[in-house]
Amino acid sequence: MTGHGDILLFIEQRGGAVHPASRQLFAPAEHLARQWGRRVAACVVGAGAVGAAEQAARFGAEDILTVEHPCLEVYSPLLYSRAVCAAVEAARPAVLLLAATAMGRDLAPRVAVRLDAALVTDCFELSASGDRLRCRRSLYGGRLVATCEVPPGRLRIASVRPGVYAEPQTGSAAAPSVRRVQFMRQASDLRQRSRAVPRSSQGVRELEDADVVCAGGWALGSAKNFGILYELAEVLDAAVGASRAAVDAGYQPRSRQVGLTGKRVSPRLYMAFGIDGSMQHLAGMSGSKVIVAVNSRREAPIFQVATYGCVADLFTLVPLLTREFKATLKQS
Repeated sequence: MTGHGDILLFIEQRGGAVHPASRQLFAPAEHLARQWGRRVAACVVGAGAVGAAEQAARFGAEDILTVEHPCLEVYSPLLYSRAVCAAVEAARPAVLLLAATAMGRDLAPRVAVRLDAALVTDCFELSASGDRLRCRRSLYGGRLVATCEVPPGRLRIASVRPGVYAEPQTGSAAAPSVRRVQFMRQASDLRQRSRAVPRSSQGVRELEDADVVCAGGWALGSAKNFGILYELAEVLDAAVGASRAAVDAGYQPRSRQVGLTGKRVSPRLYMAFGIDGSMQHLAGMSGSKVIVAVNSRREAPIFQVATYGCVADLFTLVPLLTREFKATLKQS
């Protein structure tokens, strides 16, 4: 059974599959648990909780709480915040960690208000400073870095940026304890209804879910021209990303921005087309395993961090890559 003072992770899942950003939470959680002599616990909410709980056990959760109910099949802020609060009250952890995904950003402050907890959002680094939780986050578009130290005494909640920590390679060898938390919805929760889960546009993945990212910069010239990256991404089952300059120009929505002021990603393959490589953009994708850069400017800074670089016109090369990948994958 979960003990007082443990590190509790909210595990975001879809259809029983743990969200990659939630898997990444185990890295800072295990660090804090070692420093404080505590354990790592996990909270899984919604339909498919059992399957997600099994995955959480493999990633290192020593104790797992599940909250299941038919009304939790689709994310609802009111219902999910009540469910997470029920799990927290059952576990009584010292710290609750969530991924700063769209769901996590919405859920964390709601839970904090309900439980009168301390909250630090969008952290890129967590550590222990004695018995205090030390959180680092960027401010003013990445121009400043704030360090917050939150003392014990009440629940501490932190949301962690996706992509800043690597997923765990191995989990706990011991079988975790699993218990189901009773959940009772209230009539006031029914005033808010969710009927559909938004899907990624144009058949490509979201940045947080993808093992491959095809990112474009200001050099693409228009939102319409980003279509060639969407075609490539669809063939590779990849996500489409964009530099801050491309987003500021209106070529892509803010949700696809990669960088210190956007999303941090660490895919197996990051392909950058027409991106020069500002410091803030490099900070958002430097954790990628393999980086391929295509730019017509030989002196572009991104070539200094790229695994493979190609000085070429992206409007010529991208359609060729799409055609070759399509032919190769069709044969396999």
